[in-house]
Amino acid sequence: MLDKSLKTAIQSAYSAFLQNRDLKPRVSQKQMVAHIARTLGGISQAPEGEREGGNHICVIEAGTGTGKTLAYLLASVPIAQQRKKKVVVATATVALQEQLVMKDLPQLISDAGLNVTYSLAKGRGRYFCVSKAERHLEEQGELGQMALYEDEVARKLDESTIELYRTLMNEFAAGRWDGDRDSLSDALQEDEWQPLTSDHLQCTNRRCPNFSMCPFFQARQALDSVDLIVANHDLVLADLSLGGGAILPDPADTIYVFDEGHHLGDKTTSHFAYSMRVKGTQRWLNKATRALNKMLQECGEHIVLNDYVQKLGTPFEDMNRSLEQWQLLMDAMFRERLEKGEKRFRFAQGVLPPELSEISRGFAGSAEKAVLKFEQIVDLLKEAMDGELADIPRDVSERWYPQIGVLLSRAQGSYWLARSYSRPDPEGASPTARWINAVESIEGDDLECRSSPVSAADTLEEHLWQACYGAVLTSATLTALGSFNRLSNDLGLPAESIYERLPSPFDFYNCAELKVPAMRTDPKNPDQHTEEVAEYLEKSLPEMNAALVLFSSWRQMFTVLERMPDSIKNSVLVQGDLAKHEIISRHKKRIDKDEASIIFGLASFAEGVDLPGQYLTEVIITKLPFGVPDDPVDATMAEWIEMQGGNAFEEWAVPMVSMRLTQATGRLLRTEQDRGTITLLDRRVVSRRYGRKLLDALPPYRRNFA
Repeated sequence: MLDKSLKTAIQSAYSAFLQNRDLKPRVSQKQMVAHIARTLGGISQAPEGEREGGNHICVIEAGTGTGKTLAYLLASVPIAQQRKKKVVVATATVALQEQLVMKDLPQLISDAGLNVTYSLAKGRGRYFCVSKAERHLEEQGELGQMALYEDEVARKLDESTIELYRTLMNEFAAGRWDGDRDSLSDALQEDEWQPLTSDHLQCTNRRCPNFSMCPFFQARQALDSVDLIVANHDLVLADLSLGGGAILPDPADTIYVFDEGHHLGDKTTSHFAYSMRVKGTQRWLNKATRALNKMLQECGEHIVLNDYVQKLGTPFEDMNRSLEQWQLLMDAMFRERLEKGEKRFRFAQGVLPPELSEISRGFAGSAEKAVLKFEQIVDLLKEAMDGELADIPRDVSERWYPQIGVLLSRAQGSYWLARSYSRPDPEGASPTARWINAVESIEGDDLECRSSPVSAADTLEEHLWQACYGAVLTSATLTALGSFNRLSNDLGLPAESIYERLPSPFDFYNCAELKVPAMRTDPKNPDQHTEEVAEYLEKSLPEMNAALVLFSSWRQMFTVLERMPDSIKNSVLVQGDLAKHEIISRHKKRIDKDEASIIFGLASFAEGVDLPGQYLTEVIITKLPFGVPDDPVDATMAEWIEMQGGNAFEEWAVPMVSMRLTQATGRLLRTEQDRGTITLLDRRVVSRRYGRKLLDALPPYRRNFA
């Protein structure tokens, strides 16, 4: 039961916030505070501080305009402080992280009077590694970043890339850039950014000569001493995969708040997805052998290091032998399909042929031995960097440590994929999707083996829900077709979890119109539909000042863009040309100057985009957001549902479309004063039986159907 003093403190803080901000209380916001406070305050706690029993998870769908952030902060922080727990707020987007740190938390302190310390946590991959940038510029790939596949091996940097890296180094050294990828004004391509960042297997930590200026560790220093940490879903999952408490606080001492909680399932399955290229791995083994021998030469043939390297020979030979068998088997299985131009081969229900499972089992055993040897080499190089091994120069060990880290990471990835291929899924559990992609490389064709769980339920149940002290999941869209069933099943939430659905304070009927114009074509004919979309936009966009056009694919978006006359193109900001935050910023500046501005975007612009008032008056959705028809994960899940006697389309595809469509339409009304129109260029919402379900799940917009 919620402690009386805590209840008073939360109520007083809420009243102070409203008074200082000159705001009126919102019914749904007050209800959200109360639901979260009752859930977290009702957690039974042992004398040592451990949670006892269940009833520790609260799931709240709160419509746009509720003020979710204030509600969960006001409810969770005082309870966590009293019980000596940490709060980790995890979001799915960088934009919400920045809003929390730059706006919401400072307001909570100043206007609600809460005394809370906080810090922002991001993964290493978002931060600039000074040492790697220096090494690339000095050595230009000789001993620099080791590519995942040999056909991707770092080439001699071209002049434009060298200039880019020098510019970034200069901006960082001058203090004009903090080393955070998300603070760059111009988006970098992944192949430009990836060589400039590190991971835990490559980072030498305090042994690095640039440690004192490292953007990642500077950002991390405050985490141990603060009450609240703003993170993202990926970082939480990375921590849980390491056992919990490795990056973030121990789950048993943590209250998690998952904002944008509808993303947690997809984030989890993608986090535990694996891949391996067969020929690429064979080439990598040869390259790894050469790299290890070169390391031995530079380390003076150190006796222990030499022993570790020599003992890698047998597992490497066994892995190569397994890969040869793997390649022969897949050639026999897929040759005819490859000749027909097929690029993907999915194993029905995720079940592999016995021969491939057997080969994978042998490869996994050898790869596991290789991983153990690489870990021993890494530990030895750590000793050398600490000056505990006089036979290995410190500078040599510092140079080779990140390279061996890359080799270890690659060996782990191959092992995890092979282990997934070698083990049948537990009986009764959701399956693992397993498939093979035909890919092209510099040295010829290759086959890429992939696997991914289709459901996050088992993983989250074991590593998160059972382990954490408490948790809150919230979003404007957690239900599918008005029910929490899809979310509960997908995330494996405990049966005793508390669910609440709170309405938005917006007057949807009078503030927004949902239009479905007459269309000649059906999206099932993509080329014809895309042409008609282009015609509609060419006619309609000149009359619009602030529009967001949401497309179903890159191909459709760029095809439509090419059809637009220059008079429209000059007003369009296209996803991919700039970072998302920069597109939003430029869009607002244009509107402020009374200039027309149109954003062309894909799924990532269908949520997390906050453009209130005059900044957005038109949302155009070109197509109902169904998933890709041949997506291996969705197809495997559909098979599993059908095998259990269900209807995959009704139980899986339509609920997902419902959530995505609600998110997309939700871009329009961000405040109670907003007005505008939502246009859906897909007649299936009125011509198909499932369309009625989709419409009924949307807010009650005023409808205008041709």
